[in-house]
Amino acid sequence: MKVRWMYTVLFVWSLAYSLANAQPNRSASRGELLYTTHCVACHTAKLHWRDEKLAKDWINLNSQVNRWQKNAGLKWSDDDILEVARYLNASHYHFAEPAE
Repeated sequence: MKVRWMYTVLFVWSLAYSLANAQPNRSASRGELLYTTHCVACHTAKLHWRDEKLAKDWINLNSQVNRWQKNAGLKWSDDDILEVARYLNASHYHFAEPAE
């Protein structure tokens, strides 16, 4: 009985370990964290895929992020605005970013 118990514990532990390591954790970018914290309540993915979207290119996307963070009173830095624009571009728009 004691051996059976040990095998059961070992099996459960190894199963839990395998499941925990099955999918590596993807760390969210700063832009994604800012967006999901402050914007996703009103802006669903549907908004970014609509035909009448306001962002038509990279520069306009950056301007729209700046506009809406000001409207929300977030006081983001230029780097924060850029990171959110990059996140949205990578996940929804796929505009060509200008070379820096």
